[in-house]
Amino acid sequence: MSEREMEAKLAELDRLLNDPEVRMDPHRVWSLLQEISGASQAAGTRRAA
Repeated sequence: MSEREMEAKLAELDRLLNDPEVRMDPHRVWSLLQEISGASQAAGTRRAA
């Protein structure tokens, strides 16, 4: 995942969690967290190699 994609996902997650005008979608929140976590772990693996 590129840095730009990661920033977009983090911005969407922030909006879902903090914007009172946006309807909470728990499935989308968990999905975003899973994608972000997977990308972070993959990046860490590449750096360690």
